[in-house]
Amino acid sequence: MEISNKTIKKLRGLIVFTLVILVGLWKFNIVLEVLQFLMGIIFPFILGGAIAFIINVPMSFLEKKLFRQGEKKKRFARPASLIVTIFLVIGVIALVMFVVVPQLGNTIVTLGNSIGAFFPKVQDWVGRFTNENQDIMQMIGQLEFNPQSAIKWVMSFLGNGAGNVMNSTFTVARTLVSAIATFFIAFSFACYILVQKEKLHVQVRKVLFAFIPKKKAEVIIEICSLTYKTFASFLAGQCLEAVILGSMFVLAMTVCRMPYALLIGILIAFTALIPVFGAFIGCGVGTFLIFMVSPKQAIFFIVLFLILQQIEGNFIYPHVVGGSVGLPSIWVLAAVSIGGNLLGIVGMIIFIPMASVLYALFREYVYLKLKKQRIKKVTAQTVEEYTPDEVEQMRITFLKEHTEPEE
Repeated sequence: MEISNKTIKKLRGLIVFTLVILVGLWKFNIVLEVLQFLMGIIFPFILGGAIAFIINVPMSFLEKKLFRQGEKKKRFARPASLIVTIFLVIGVIALVMFVVVPQLGNTIVTLGNSIGAFFPKVQDWVGRFTNENQDIMQMIGQLEFNPQSAIKWVMSFLGNGAGNVMNSTFTVARTLVSAIATFFIAFSFACYILVQKEKLHVQVRKVLFAFIPKKKAEVIIEICSLTYKTFASFLAGQCLEAVILGSMFVLAMTVCRMPYALLIGILIAFTALIPVFGAFIGCGVGTFLIFMVSPKQAIFFIVLFLILQQIEGNFIYPHVVGGSVGLPSIWVLAAVSIGGNLLGIVGMIIFIPMASVLYALFREYVYLKLKKQRIKKVTAQTVEEYTPDEVEQMRITFLKEHTEPEE
């Protein structure tokens, strides 16, 4: 029996692949070192791609809204939008550094004093509750909190940690220079991607269609397009929703004269980036902080949180994020759980759009398989099939769409 050339090529590729796997397992340490070396080389470009993806969301919005008409405007739309976006990012960073951080510092100092004043209250409350039990009172009496000692401990911990990681001034300088160089390369690469994204898009399409069959290349492009739209919509909506929710808490707590309004508002804004559980984490921490000052205000804060959470969930989130993710609630919860176990907080944020993309692709595949089996609709009780006329109409439509016109 003769073996065709196609079969020989497949066998040759399978043998080579098996040998590569065996050598990789045999020299696993060397392979790992090579991968780490390659990762160090391409990391600035990966970081640049991530920066470009994030900056492209507001840049595209500015480009469409501010430069919609006129050839001259279109010519300068891309660089102008990019410059405005960069200045906006720098402005936000400056606002955080020079306005928010000093206020947070003052809040943390006040928090330390509040914790110091809270310990005697706890000791008195425990004493009354236990009828001045000597053993319990002796154990409670050993607990004390000194804000200055806490600050010194934190500084000592950070100093020792830094000393363990960077044992000399030369190492510190080299690490700092390396980080700055990596960021500069990544940022420059991101700017190039953003300015030339249409050209790069065409080049990638050319490469795909040159080395991959047309049908497979079209499928890959469709999947990449769906992935980009899902991630961009989720990122923009989630960030905007977090900012709105944090601003609502700062404003409401300031009007109600509750303590730590800025600190808790920023905390809730950041934790709201974590889907499903994030805002409740911020609520728990905020309740604890306020409870040390006033238990009554802590209860009122929980009521305020529930009210604002209902407003956010029923009115703000549907309009800001809406159905952009297109994932049922049960799968959102599953994606958050799996992502949190694998990659922590970053996994919680990334896995929802990833699960949405997989859900959409699997749904399309299921519908395609149902059509092949001539099943039109499936309910809890019945299965409805296509009629012969509908099958013939689908066949004619398919032939029209996939038949090449004669030249």
